[in-house]
Amino acid sequence: MKRIRTLTMIAGLSIAGAAVAGPPESEVRQLPPVAAPSAPIAQASSVSVSQFSFPPIQTPGFVNAASASSSLPTAFPPAPTENTAELIVPGALAPSAQQFHLPDLEQIALANNPTLARANARVQAAQGNWLQVGLYPNPTGGYSTAEIGDEGQAGQQGGMIEQEIVMGHKLKLNRAIAAQEVQQAQHQREAQAQRVLTDVRTQFYNVLVAQQKVELAQRLVGIGGQGVNATERLFQAQEVSRADLLQARIEANTARILAENARNEYLSAWRKLAAVLGMPCLTQATLVGDMRTDLAVIQWDAALQRILTTSPEVAAAQAFVERARAAIDRAQAEPIPNVDMQLTGQHDNATGDNILGVQAVIPIPIWNRNQGGINKAQAEFAAAKSDVMRVQLSLQQRLAEVYERYSNARHQVERYEQNILPDAQASLDLVNEAYKQGEFGYLILLTAQRTYFQTNLAYLDALRQLRESTVEIEGLLLRGSLQSGE
Repeated sequence: MKRIRTLTMIAGLSIAGAAVAGPPESEVRQLPPVAAPSAPIAQASSVSVSQFSFPPIQTPGFVNAASASSSLPTAFPPAPTENTAELIVPGALAPSAQQFHLPDLEQIALANNPTLARANARVQAAQGNWLQVGLYPNPTGGYSTAEIGDEGQAGQQGGMIEQEIVMGHKLKLNRAIAAQEVQQAQHQREAQAQRVLTDVRTQFYNVLVAQQKVELAQRLVGIGGQGVNATERLFQAQEVSRADLLQARIEANTARILAENARNEYLSAWRKLAAVLGMPCLTQATLVGDMRTDLAVIQWDAALQRILTTSPEVAAAQAFVERARAAIDRAQAEPIPNVDMQLTGQHDNATGDNILGVQAVIPIPIWNRNQGGINKAQAEFAAAKSDVMRVQLSLQQRLAEVYERYSNARHQVERYEQNILPDAQASLDLVNEAYKQGEFGYLILLTAQRTYFQTNLAYLDALRQLRESTVEIEGLLLRGSLQSGE
């Protein structure tokens, strides 16, 4: 039995591109340095996780339309062209000369997915806030006069300048808080980029499976059409009963339902892929890839440790802890009074003297020493530390659910590859040989063929579930890029 022909997927992509870049250097040259991302997105592209060991899994493959013609029994004559065409059309895909590999789609998504532009804008907003909160207060100026009418003169006429002098390093502490907000926004942008990549990879494999299911369904429809034609000739020759003819028609119509369902599944998968790419009107094209390439053997402990240490969700929560810590320092500095300095210069028209005046105003922190603000900052710091633990436990809970799907799917795939698919192939070969020897009727052969194809379809479903769960684990459990939320 020939194996299905596959194309090798080009793996790997660095996303450190313009789609998630920060503002121009000229706009942020005064911004504080930020730490490197906790989990570089480039290392998460196209299912490459260096922390794991991925031994290859041998697979018997499955049939597609290109190879099925030489591998299926041909004991019955082909159906007339017009009948076969009528049966295959419902599941057929429109021909397309354009092809996409997974890295192609990742680049399209990183350039067009609107959530990345939103995440990038939020980073820029946080950077703008950092710049603003550290700026010194502007001085104030005005007109000053006194003793107007003294000895019939204009009195003292002049101007004044006032400047607030910020004490206690409050501006520096303001920027320390804002710097952590920048870090948090960057981690959130990193997380969003990973969500986009996870969604692209998931939908890529969904479309890939849907393409293959359409091919299998088309072949099954063709066999059903041939079976109806062959059974009609046998019925006219009075070699089979009308029950056999009715059964053949049932098989053919069932195959057409499967083909129509397969095409609808393909269209749905493609539309979902186009949405996450940010190009809803993208023309359908052929996706090139291999469902079995680089499938990871994931161990629970290693997966959990990697997620807890590299997840941008955890990094963002830790940045919030540092922000809360800086907020305590800022709250404790608040009672240190700022000094309002005022300088006046006047000309006394009565005496002809020039007069300078200096005034300093300092609040006295007797009643209000920011006690409530300090208590609030300390409570928020405690809450932020607890939230780190909450995020870690949430990741473990989410991983448990995904890992269950991964383990189930992997077991199913291995069972199909090791037992079910070989048995289905052997059964089909035996029935075909017995049919040639006249030991079995045509309907038994037809049933064996249908069972073989349906087994391959079920194998594809299991393989899709395995690939989806693997992508989600390797994507740090980040998905749902188009879902609303902060």
